[in-house]
Amino acid sequence: MAAARRRAAMGLGLAGAACALLGGCLLLVGPSVVKDQVVKNVRIDPSSISFSMWKDIPVPFYMSVYFFEVLNPKDVLKGEKPAVKQRGPYVYREFRYKTNITFNDNDTVSYLEYRKLFFRPDLSNGSEDEYIVVPNILMMGAAVMMEDLPEFVKLLLSGALAGLKQEAFMNRTVREIMWGYEDPLIDTINALVPGLIPFKGKFGLFVELNNSNSGLFTVHTGKKNISRVHMVDSWNGLKKVNYWRSNECNMINGTAGEMWPPFMSPTSLEFYSPDACRSMTLVYEKSGKFEGVPTYRFVAPKTLFANGTDYPPNEGFCPCMQSGIQNVSSCRLNAPMFISHPHFYNADPVLVNAVEGLNPSKEQHALFLDVHPMTGIPMNCSIKLQLNLYIKRVSGIMQTGRIEPVVLPLLWFAESGSIEGPVLKQFYTNLVLIPALLEYLQYVFLGLSVPLIISAAVLRVRSQEKCSLFWSSNKKNSDSNKAKQATSAKKLPPIKGMVLREARL
Repeated sequence: MAAARRRAAMGLGLAGAACALLGGCLLLVGPSVVKDQVVKNVRIDPSSISFSMWKDIPVPFYMSVYFFEVLNPKDVLKGEKPAVKQRGPYVYREFRYKTNITFNDNDTVSYLEYRKLFFRPDLSNGSEDEYIVVPNILMMGAAVMMEDLPEFVKLLLSGALAGLKQEAFMNRTVREIMWGYEDPLIDTINALVPGLIPFKGKFGLFVELNNSNSGLFTVHTGKKNISRVHMVDSWNGLKKVNYWRSNECNMINGTAGEMWPPFMSPTSLEFYSPDACRSMTLVYEKSGKFEGVPTYRFVAPKTLFANGTDYPPNEGFCPCMQSGIQNVSSCRLNAPMFISHPHFYNADPVLVNAVEGLNPSKEQHALFLDVHPMTGIPMNCSIKLQLNLYIKRVSGIMQTGRIEPVVLPLLWFAESGSIEGPVLKQFYTNLVLIPALLEYLQYVFLGLSVPLIISAAVLRVRSQEKCSLFWSSNKKNSDSNKAKQATSAKKLPPIKGMVLREARL
């Protein structure tokens, strides 16, 4: 019995030591193995898992566009407050893919990214053939741009506008406003004021977006330094842009807005947006999960579109108006265009109160990015921006009537996408489930080692006690027998007498 217990104690001890060894190895080696796999698979390299995802984004992106229809254009011409009604969404499936991918010698890669958009009537609230009343963007923009020209030039243009039957507001289809329409006004303006609008052909708010690229990006591959992966080295050959009035505002910071370096901290992230002509910084809001994948949520701070008075670092983006809108005329052909959050969310209340029909809310109008911090890959995102036109009465331009100065919303759009299907499943298995399993196993093995080793020690001690009791008992029995034999020897008569008695009998 004691031998069996000794064997059991030895087996339990070996099992406990093995568990402790395995747990210790996983504790020490596991995180580095996971980190090495992440580093290997998130860098821009044809052999990495994320390369195909980076090259041809498999995430189904959608662009939802909402127009602001002007309900009282005649009243606005008389100087009254504009009243608008939101129309839409008009939803487009967005496909993104990269071409001209060139790996450079300095650990960077250059590429062009193209976007193609296809209208999805099944997801839309309306068709592209619907008519919407909006400001005559080209005419009203040109009027403000020519405000400082001599009066006779403005009167000449006003006459030309009357001859072309141009008015302050127009009624056009969604397709025309989005993708362009022929307008004789373009040729007239180019003839009267050469260089004022340096383009020809169709005019539309998104005419240059579809089937076009967003410029030549050169980003770091992360092969030598993983903390630099996806960070922009240059855009169209530029290290910084020249749209703004300060070096800080002209800097090209962060990534191209698709992925970020791995092992993120809950602080902030940056990306360069060619659409906004600037770099943007989003701040950490909270941690969460998307379909079981841990995420950090990043949102726009209130200072993103603040003016220079409320936030001095933004002084370089001026001339400014109220906080909450950014003047982008310097990168939009000098047209009086502004960008903001939808419905002037997070903006000065003066902007909201100047237009009837606006209802800003965080739930509907705040942008966000949910990023997996270990890999820097966005899991779910919705980037929302609003285009606004500054309109006013311009002396000499009769078509502008008595319009009071106002920043009038034209439309807002949301580019949204989330990882789903096989891509999400592979992502979850390789980068969430397996690392979590390894972490779980290390604690299981370490947890098992303790009771196994304790059990082995207890059995060992007990087997030794049994042995001691056995030898002690044997010794007592031997001494007792000797004592009994000695006592018996004293009580018995001499052998000889016994023999004689037996002989007599």
